[in-house]
Amino acid sequence: MTGTHTDELLDNPVWAALTGPHRGFAEIHGRAARYQPDVAPFTCVSSDDDPDVWEDLAALVGPGAVVAVTGTAEPLPRGWTVDADIAGVQMIDVEVDAADDPEAVRLTASDLPEMVSLIARTQPGPFLPRTVELGTYLGLRRDGALVAMAGERLHPPGWTEISAVCTAPEVRGQGLATRLVQAVAAGIRARGERPFLHAAASNTTAIRLYESIGFTLRRHTTFRAVRVPDRLPADRRSTV
Repeated sequence: MTGTHTDELLDNPVWAALTGPHRGFAEIHGRAARYQPDVAPFTCVSSDDDPDVWEDLAALVGPGAVVAVTGTAEPLPRGWTVDADIAGVQMIDVEVDAADDPEAVRLTASDLPEMVSLIARTQPGPFLPRTVELGTYLGLRRDGALVAMAGERLHPPGWTEISAVCTAPEVRGQGLATRLVQAVAAGIRARGERPFLHAAASNTTAIRLYESIGFTLRRHTTFRAVRVPDRLPADRRSTV
């Protein structure tokens, strides 16, 4: 592999992506950023130890909004509340056995109805109408029907996240997800980049699969949904 793969970028991968390769999908206000709402649900701040960034985020998304903020575990400013916290893991490619799959097909916007249907049946995580534009999505079909898929989402410089890994219940246990992850990883490697991914900490089956093909735990993280206050307190620097 070639290129620069600075691990520190993965501490705040949404910010690194939106101020880098995914700048064309970004809405940015000061030190806060988000993906365009029909592309991905993620928002971020440049550094959560600076209390002023939260004012920028509030101005970006509007009062009362509920937003997914990744990579932050710091106390929120006064008036902000946590709607949901999900423990997660971030894993990186160490020795992934990446390989093209001759049966895998490139999925495009024309496949979106089937992709959305498969996502709804399997619930691998957020997938919106334009998520497919973020990178390469591959699928496997049986009797013409899409039964498994995986693709590329966050894109910090030198890295690409593998996401939307899912298999229809009726064909599970056949190694389809493994094949697709390896194939997506091969495409990422071919660009001189390095794959990484996220999973819920409770999804031990997926974590074991990723470990078995060469991913390793980089860090524990939190997938957090926060609610912007209807009004910013006068002293926004106070925390709870």
